[in-house]
Amino acid sequence: MKEACIAGFGEVMLRLCPAGKSRFAQVLPGTLEATFGGGEANVCASVAMLGGSSRYLTALPNHPIARAFTAQMAGLGVDVSHIHFDTVGRMGVYFAEHGSNMRGSNVLYDRDGATISLLGPEAYDFVAMLTGVSHLHLTGITPALTKNAYASTLAIAKQAVQMGITVSVDLNYRKKLWNWEEGTKKNVLAGRCMAEIVALADIIIGNEEDAADVFGIHAAGTSVEGGKLNIAAYQDVATQLSSRFPRARFVAITLRESFSADYNKWGGMLYDCGGQQAHWAPVDASGRYAPYEIGAIVDRFGGGDSFCAGLLVALAEMPPSEAIRFAVAASALKHTIRGDFNYSSRPEVEALMGGSTSGRVKR
Repeated sequence: MKEACIAGFGEVMLRLCPAGKSRFAQVLPGTLEATFGGGEANVCASVAMLGGSSRYLTALPNHPIARAFTAQMAGLGVDVSHIHFDTVGRMGVYFAEHGSNMRGSNVLYDRDGATISLLGPEAYDFVAMLTGVSHLHLTGITPALTKNAYASTLAIAKQAVQMGITVSVDLNYRKKLWNWEEGTKKNVLAGRCMAEIVALADIIIGNEEDAADVFGIHAAGTSVEGGKLNIAAYQDVATQLSSRFPRARFVAITLRESFSADYNKWGGMLYDCGGQQAHWAPVDASGRYAPYEIGAIVDRFGGGDSFCAGLLVALAEMPPSEAIRFAVAASALKHTIRGDFNYSSRPEVEALMGGSTSGRVKR
């Protein structure tokens, strides 16, 4: 049987960061650490490092920096042979400053005019790009860039459904984006556009506040800014999402309790829409929700994407109760790794699932 292939379509950017947790004012003029990052690219990279098959789809300018990115992805085992290279546009850049204690992390975007933002659906051969793919992963980030990027995201989702390919959508609401329709509030534009894309999804994914930001579906008794989550209320959020989008088979929600930039509690829920059952992870010996405590976060960027990758890999071969455990463990490990990509192996994820949390040296 041919191996299942997970594809992701969306923008990738050059990521520039000060070393450690320094601020830009401390290091500039000077040196910034350059890596690559983007929601869908992060998922494809993580899928490959977990032993799965993945294909990354995007549009890039044909220049050495873009080629350096594709070389890195290919080196990780990601299929990059269907990337569309064009003569228009540029590669976007994002500047990330890591927070510490009560100072939160901060992101500055320089992504206007990116190739994927300029091109509409007519620039792509979506049939060729999706041939051999079993699952397509999308996010709410790329459609937030421009009307063209939104149209392309919707078009590839429709093509995937037509070809019998399952689709997952991470809502991924970004308050600094959704600026492309003058006179329309960001959350209103996001809600309208994402409703069309999410209606095509077999799996809906979001964090603890995405459903509220995009669709106005709130978890009762929750204050995300105050670090207080009413965990049980997220089953109701998932139920409302599944009622609004009846095509969905699963709704997954990551649950982050943020006490500082360095210390978070981390877990998740997977709601089986058909069975109307919620599965939580991690859980203690009695089966009660008991989130991971991450006390010295190295880098939280890409944490949600590593969750998506773990979930997609696991759902292909595990029951929902195990799949959510795998996804949460994979994403917990990502918090210990610098950069957007989750350089964690499947055995490492399985060891954490089995209770190996001490971080002891392996000799």
